[in-house]
Amino acid sequence: MSKIYKEIGIGFIPVLLIFLVFLGVNVIPILFVSVLGVSLFYMIKGRGGAGISAGGGDRKSKNRTPSYLTFDEIGGQDRAKKELMEALDFLIKHEEIKKLGIRPLKGILLTGPPGTGKTLMAKAAAHYTNSVYMAASGSEFVEMYVGVGASRVRDLFKEARTRAVKEGKDNAIIFIDEIDVIGGKRDGGQHREYDQTLNQLLTEMDGIHTNDAPRILIVAATNRKEILDSALLRPGRFDRHIEVDLPDKKGRLSILDIHVKNKPLAQGVSLDMIADQTFGFSGAQLEGVLNEAAIYAMREDKLAIEQHHLASAIDKVMMGERTDKETAQEEKERVAYHELGHAIVAEIVRPGSVSQVTVSPRGKALGYVRHNPPKDHYLYTKDYIEQQIMIALGGAAAEEIFYGGRSTGSRNDFEQSLSMVRNMMDSGLTSLGIIDRDMVTKDQLMKENTIILDALMIRTKELLEQQRSVFEHSFAILMKEEVLSGETFRKLFDDSVSKSA
Repeated sequence: MSKIYKEIGIGFIPVLLIFLVFLGVNVIPILFVSVLGVSLFYMIKGRGGAGISAGGGDRKSKNRTPSYLTFDEIGGQDRAKKELMEALDFLIKHEEIKKLGIRPLKGILLTGPPGTGKTLMAKAAAHYTNSVYMAASGSEFVEMYVGVGASRVRDLFKEARTRAVKEGKDNAIIFIDEIDVIGGKRDGGQHREYDQTLNQLLTEMDGIHTNDAPRILIVAATNRKEILDSALLRPGRFDRHIEVDLPDKKGRLSILDIHVKNKPLAQGVSLDMIADQTFGFSGAQLEGVLNEAAIYAMREDKLAIEQHHLASAIDKVMMGERTDKETAQEEKERVAYHELGHAIVAEIVRPGSVSQVTVSPRGKALGYVRHNPPKDHYLYTKDYIEQQIMIALGGAAAEEIFYGGRSTGSRNDFEQSLSMVRNMMDSGLTSLGIIDRDMVTKDQLMKENTIILDALMIRTKELLEQQRSVFEHSFAILMKEEVLSGETFRKLFDDSVSKSA
């Protein structure tokens, strides 16, 4: 019907304008007012559609509770899941906790690095509590127009209550991802829209009556907790702060087991080895490793994923895809000596830690050594950090031994070394003792930094000078094959050491 009216209007309006011109009427003011009115109408209509309204079809379809996702389907994070489920029990067992005078939680803040599963845990929380699930990103509340964000916060809470009543559920979970966008510390500046949005969120959380049905729980996620306003973090708003950290080896293996269920693995593939080699990987990166491995298998027309596909996938996630850079022979030789320097030092100070040595360009790197940490580390001694610095300096030291100077290829190695020296200083592991950086001059810090790195560079060169035979035996094979596995490299290393002994 609206289409018919639109066609009648399109045909009638030009005829009316022509008739008015024929009568001698000035139609320019009429055209101007008409255009202005139509423009305002569509602007208001567009703003209404973009807001978070109870009748928004897109919002409703986006916020359907993902009933298929449970905590069992989230690998690793056993501690975080247990803590979250305990907090959610306050929502489920409200009658029991009322007897003990416990106030139900109003908000749960999930913090941790990107890709660790914070969003997945919020979805699983909705399934666990049989709640209406609504999701929004912090950026959805930010507009250049003052008051729009606050209005959207009100609409979000209103819609949560409306949907819970409509679907006959006692609880609703509102998930706000990247809450730091609207929840940053208020500094009294001119960001009135951000402040009004945050103030409205604080007001709504204060207004949540936990004994009234439907009950609302706010779950928020951020990887920058330190910038959040203190008013958000206090009890009565976000009562629980749950750290969703990078998984340990057991967690990584659990995540791999979940994501491999729909992927065929070849006989003899060891996921335990992949869990070892992916120290520091998030859940999202581990899923990416398996996905990339499947792509490599498809490229080779294989029916199952093999171990070398997984190894290549780890390299791709860490370094990027292989490039078509054609390096000159002299440059390739320098890269080979550089990478062997890293690998030899690593094998000396931490036997068995080298997983692969390659001179194949990948991402921005012309070559690299992939290390296989024997076990997860979270506390580091001075000796351990110094060994890590020596491994990082091994490439530059090898170039100095064989070429008499360094190249720009050591830039990233030096950045890592400087970062580790900074960590030593902040941890009181240098001759400066326990320091406050604001109380120490830059000259003192630079002097100590130079002393540490120069001493470690001398030690590294001395180690490599004693292993020239390892360079000689490994160099030719690396130049020919372009890739040395950890096992092959260790065999060459052991053979060279035994012959020179």
